[in-house]
Amino acid sequence: MLWLSLIPCTTEASPEQAALQQRLLSWWALQFSPRVAVLEESVVIEASASLRLFGGEAALRKRMLAEASSLGFRALSWAPTSLGALALSRHGGGDGMSQAWSEVLNDLPLDTLSAVATHRDTLARLGCRSLGDVRRLPRSGMARRFGADLLDALDQAYGLRPETHAWVTLPEVFDERLELPGRVESSQAVLLAAGHLLARLQGWLSARHAGVRAIVLRWRHDMPSRAAGDGGEVEVRTAEPVRAVQHLGRLLGEHLAKIQLKAPVGELSLHASEVERLPDQAGSLWADAQPDGEAFTQTLERLTIRLGPERVVRPQLRADHRPGHMQTWVSATEPPSRAARGTPTHPAATHQLPLPAWLLDEPLPLSQRDERPLYHGPLTLLAGPHRIESGWWDTRLSGRQARDYFVARSSMAGLLWVFRERLPGDEAPTTQAANWYLHGLYG
Repeated sequence: MLWLSLIPCTTEASPEQAALQQRLLSWWALQFSPRVAVLEESVVIEASASLRLFGGEAALRKRMLAEASSLGFRALSWAPTSLGALALSRHGGGDGMSQAWSEVLNDLPLDTLSAVATHRDTLARLGCRSLGDVRRLPRSGMARRFGADLLDALDQAYGLRPETHAWVTLPEVFDERLELPGRVESSQAVLLAAGHLLARLQGWLSARHAGVRAIVLRWRHDMPSRAAGDGGEVEVRTAEPVRAVQHLGRLLGEHLAKIQLKAPVGELSLHASEVERLPDQAGSLWADAQPDGEAFTQTLERLTIRLGPERVVRPQLRADHRPGHMQTWVSATEPPSRAARGTPTHPAATHQLPLPAWLLDEPLPLSQRDERPLYHGPLTLLAGPHRIESGWWDTRLSGRQARDYFVARSSMAGLLWVFRERLPGDEAPTTQAANWYLHGLYG
């Protein structure tokens, strides 16, 4: 077995802050193994079953060291037992797998194992300076004098007895609160405090292998009043599910810059309202490579916040057979619909005639001569008809369409897309139609 132990940085930290940092580390560690536990002041991870998934023991250690540095830890060690890994971490960390484990543990001082440290003074008077010295004492005499707990801890640390743990589990919903140490009166200070909640969200998303589309930051006023109310909230939405809280922090800053606090703030809470599973991305040959389109998407999101969703738009396909209705404009950050994801049954993919490159805003009525359309001279019909009868649900008169479309050729204008109107439900030949229109140009 391979146990890793991480001890959070708790220098000058309150018990509440130390417990919070320990929880963040445990959430973050769940992305590497489901067997994560809190052991005294450390977080221990049993990772032997995950080594192949992360490219081996050396690769896993390197990745954990790189990622855990942003969360803050004092020591990282790995050993065959969780108590032994904790003892090694207290001694400064290191590798307990490179040599005989009993020899590594024998050299550690008394205060690295809690059950031994409790009796440190007595054991020191007996001449013990290391765990190996304690282990060499007669077991029967130790049991009578110090109790069974000390022997049990030694046996578990050396791997002679099984260890039991209460595994860490994640909450199903991320909804965390933060009580501020002082009154906050500016939106910039709120953003700074919200960074602690975003760090918790980062660990939660990493453990769940998920991304978030929307978060809601709420604040409560320290001294509510009738004019200011209890507090306020702001929602941040993204076009794609993201796991990088740095980007969420930038978007949150854009929103908060537009807000004027009505009263000092004393408490914050962060809720992840839309969470989606996010598959892990394969590693790149280039360390600084970014996922395709990520920077562009994040730029669109910032522009949407600054300019408004109605000013930053993109085209999106619609499941509609009517020309001019196959596409609409939506906010650039709105998730794509099923039609926009390229479903094979979309009308644009099954059209009998090639669609033109340019579509007129409004169909142009054409003159006729002997029931033949004219546009810079007589038109020659090359292909068609393609019959469209749709829009019966549309209450607008212009929405209901009954048309026969043709590809036509003009000696002056080239290839054109024209249609002839019919009465809805009329199965008469197209030559009986009343009016011709130009609707598109092929270029």
